[in-house]
Order: sequence, then structure tokens, then C-alpha cells
Amino acid sequence: MRIVLVGPPGAGKGTQAAFLAKNLSIPHISTGDLFRANISQQTELGKLAKSYMDAGNLVPDEVTIAMAKDRMEQPDAENGFLLDGFPRNVSQAEALDELLETENMQLDAVLDLEVPEEEVVKRIAGRRICRNDSSHVFHVTYKQPAKEGVCDVCGGELYQRDDDSEETVRTRLEVYHTQTEPIIDYYKAQGLVVTISALGKVEDVTTRAMEALGRGEDDK
Repeated sequence: MRIVLVGPPGAGKGTQAAFLAKNLSIPHISTGDLFRANISQQTELGKLAKSYMDAGNLVPDEVTIAMAKDRMEQPDAENGFLLDGFPRNVSQAEALDELLETENMQLDAVLDLEVPEEEVVKRIAGRRICRNDSSHVFHVTYKQPAKEGVCDVCGGELYQRDDDSEETVRTRLEVYHTQTEPIIDYYKAQGLVVTISALGKVEDVTTRAMEALGRGEDDK
């Protein structure tokens, strides 16, 4: 299967992408991973992307598209892939369509993870990270530490990252609504969009997604 995963920040795309890719036996291709890999390996695309980032500029669409093309042409993506974070806007979606057509491929589905805006704010703004180890993550509502402000694992101080503040989250949501959300209508016109609720337990959302993609338990 060839799938594009979309949804607002805080929808759990990264978590769901990992589970879905495993269940479907296809690689999870995320924009963040693409950038990190190309930059760390000092590829020509990585050097180019880094030059824009170091200058405080956005990386042009054509660089992102070239990275995605290179990754989708790897042997492990021959039987499908799950794209997470790409395409990020309609022009990237159009470029992806052209690329797939050139390769005689097509998307099977665009999975839209739906979460109410206030839930997104609650999820992200409520996160608290351990200063000693950023993998120790708590939440003021969903995963409270035994002692307020103290990490259960190592006793480190819990804090809220600057980009997790409510104001920043709402700004990120506005960017999503303006730039990324239009690709849902773009793909709806092609009959590709499958929308599911991303509320509830992680495993329940995964089951919902698999069923929506026509790959329930009996098909795995």
C-alpha cells in the first residue's frame, strides 16, 4: 500500500505511522527522518537543505521532493510506503502525483487523523518533559507523575518546552489549517481520503485505521 498520513500537530501521526508501517510491512517515511538522514550523511541534498536551515530559511519544496523521491526509490519501498509529513502543501501534493505517475505508481489512500482543536491544545500544552532525559514524558492530565514536577523515572525536574506553550500550539495549528489542510480537499477530489477519529487509546486508533484501510485483523 502507498499511503499519505495527514492530521494536525498532536494527532499522534508519528506513533500511528510506526504501528501502521509495521502492520502493513511498509517503510515509514517521515520528513523529519529524511532531513536528519540526508544532513548527517552529508548528501548533496542534505548540504543544500542545511544551507537554507542555517540561514533561517524554509527548505524549498523541490529539495524536500527530491529527498522523498530518493527515499521512495529504495528497495524496501518497492511494495509500498507510508508518507508522514509529506506532502505538506498542495504544490507538494501535485509534485508527488507527477512523481508517482512517472514511476507508474499511485496512492492507495490518504489517512486523515481527525482531532478536535481543543484536544490538540490540551494534548500538547499539557506535556511535561524531564530535563535529565527527554524520553521521559508526562502529562498534566493523561500521565501525571507521582509527585508534581518530578520525573518518576529519575527524579529530574519536569518542564514545559517553549514550543509546547498554548500560544505556540495555536500558531502551529493555524499554519496547519492554512498550508496543510487544503491537501485533504485536493485528495478528496481524487476519492482517496479516509478520515478516522484519533481520539482514544493508541491501539484503538491503530485498529480503526487498519479497518478504514481495508486491512483488519483478518488481513494482517
